[in-house]
Amino acid sequence: MRTSLRFASACTLVSCALGPAVRAQSGMSATPAAPLTPDQMVGVGSLLVRGEVPQWSADGSRLMFASSLDGGLWTVPSAGGLPQRLTSAGASHATYSPDGQWVAFTSEKDGSPELYLWSTETGRETKLTKLGGRIIAYSWSPDSRTIALSDDRYGSYDIWKVSVPDGRATRLTSAASYEVFPSWTPDGATIVYVRIDDGWKDHDVLMMDSNGGGGRIILSDKDFFDYRGGSAFGFAMPSPDGRSLLFRSQRAGWTSYFVAPLAGGEPRAIDAEGADQSDAAWSHDGKSIAYLSNHNGTIALRVVPAAGGKPRVVVDPKMGVVSVPQWSPDDKRISYTLATGNSPADLFVVDVATGAVQRLTNSEQGGNIGAQWIVPEKVTYPSTAGLTISAYLYRPVYLKAGEHAPGIMYIHGGPTGQFDDNTTSQIQPQFLAQQGYAVLAPNIRGSSGYGRKFEDANNHCWERCDLEDVLAGVEYLKKLPYVNAEKMGITGISYGGIMTGAAVAFAPGVFQAAIPQSGYADWVHFFDFNEELGHVKLLAYEFGPFPDSIAAYKRASPIYEVKNVTTPVFIVHGEGATTPWRPGSQPVTAGLDFARALDRNSKIYRYKAYPNEGFYIYRKDNNRQLLIDMLAFFDQFLRDGAVTAPTPLKAAASN
Repeated sequence: MRTSLRFASACTLVSCALGPAVRAQSGMSATPAAPLTPDQMVGVGSLLVRGEVPQWSADGSRLMFASSLDGGLWTVPSAGGLPQRLTSAGASHATYSPDGQWVAFTSEKDGSPELYLWSTETGRETKLTKLGGRIIAYSWSPDSRTIALSDDRYGSYDIWKVSVPDGRATRLTSAASYEVFPSWTPDGATIVYVRIDDGWKDHDVLMMDSNGGGGRIILSDKDFFDYRGGSAFGFAMPSPDGRSLLFRSQRAGWTSYFVAPLAGGEPRAIDAEGADQSDAAWSHDGKSIAYLSNHNGTIALRVVPAAGGKPRVVVDPKMGVVSVPQWSPDDKRISYTLATGNSPADLFVVDVATGAVQRLTNSEQGGNIGAQWIVPEKVTYPSTAGLTISAYLYRPVYLKAGEHAPGIMYIHGGPTGQFDDNTTSQIQPQFLAQQGYAVLAPNIRGSSGYGRKFEDANNHCWERCDLEDVLAGVEYLKKLPYVNAEKMGITGISYGGIMTGAAVAFAPGVFQAAIPQSGYADWVHFFDFNEELGHVKLLAYEFGPFPDSIAAYKRASPIYEVKNVTTPVFIVHGEGATTPWRPGSQPVTAGLDFARALDRNSKIYRYKAYPNEGFYIYRKDNNRQLLIDMLAFFDQFLRDGAVTAPTPLKAAASN
């Protein structure tokens, strides 16, 4: 068993055992009697922790999952039934040992992230590692006596092995480059791992014996930028017969999977479908590979013969996102989570042969939100450079006869990210649409999910070329018959916040209200407070190394053109709470710096830092207040009835 540490909301556990049939996965919801309140909005979410992979017990009778309700580990019968609690809060990235005697998980309960063991026989919990670093991934040896992991105790990620249950740790690699994502060959004699270069673009897959000797490169994969220190490439997974290797690559123009002989040889695509793929897994008998396929934000589960052949769609949502598939021990079933346009992610099991589906959890809270949820419509619109932009359009459902809705552009983070069909995770555009705004959430150039060429289309032109897709979205909104073309807003989180700041500085006059959330406006001075190596690598990849490419950094920094801003701006972020084991961390000053620059230029702005947060806003109470604050700001500047005089009067005034 292997796991990577990926990184977030839920019903009472008793009510989550057996739910009703899956709700409709497409189409507009019926207009409810009243919009959802902020309290209802922040209460919507999945019982399952996003990114956590439910695990089958050794006998296939139960599935273990991490609960977002209490942070603990629970199990539920794979045939359906009531869940039971295994461990207390603070458990993440849990996996069963192959023999079923242990559950390993990570926790920061004692300060730094470490591995813990929970005995399935005695229920006793013990701390396994005391390395004091950060663990990015780990995997069990086939005999359950050892765990291989990658940890940065000495300043760079190395491969370690830890004996079970005594916790004796041995460092196996010590190169200056990142060495991550260890896997075991089926005989337990060899460890396969990934080494990435200093630019985080090139990956070597290496093999060494379990004592750290005899290392050799199996294959190399070039030009695949890996923002999270190897997480996009992930595990290179040996087949159950030990002859082949399954790995992720961008060599074919998509982020997709290939199989290569472990002894060396040319890789082949498992399914050259022209789509991004993720979450691949060998069946235990090695005859099949399960994986996810992303087509314009709809993510389906497929299975393909490992030896090559025609793939088969096993779970094909009309509008939905399948995640984290896992084979049952007998390979007859696959567990997965499914979120739809109006249903949070829940745990399901599908019979691979018949396609019969069993739902195991029900994340509905406070009744059936599906009847009140606005399911967005998938649309496309043209932009510059011959690009077609895909987007989700949230139509307002509470407009009175003759009333026109203000428009809002909602921009995602990343920028290499994607809005997908899991729209219940997008609380802000839903809330604004519930309040009578027309919201467009586009996958602008630079987004993932549309191929490598599209993903790289904003390289070296952040906040300039991709801003053109945002402005084209504004034009799309203005043409809708129910939209007030004179009132446009923009907001987003992280890169969405960055783009929001850029839009008001680089395209003055287009927007009448803007809310940049947890964004950065000054890349030149970004390194004064940045504490993430991933950000350094990302900016070097996008702009060039600093300070050699300082002109590119400055060109993408709206703080230097703040004199052009005509839009009222509301800057929001967390106040900068530090993590317990990094007390030297300082609050991020990016939002405050932008606010002060606006102030120096006599621009209209509001500024708020939310308490008990880092730079990003996660707490339910703060998100509730943020919704209220955002609505008040947008209402003030987009619904006040103010209009601008005709152009001749403006020209006369300037003369």
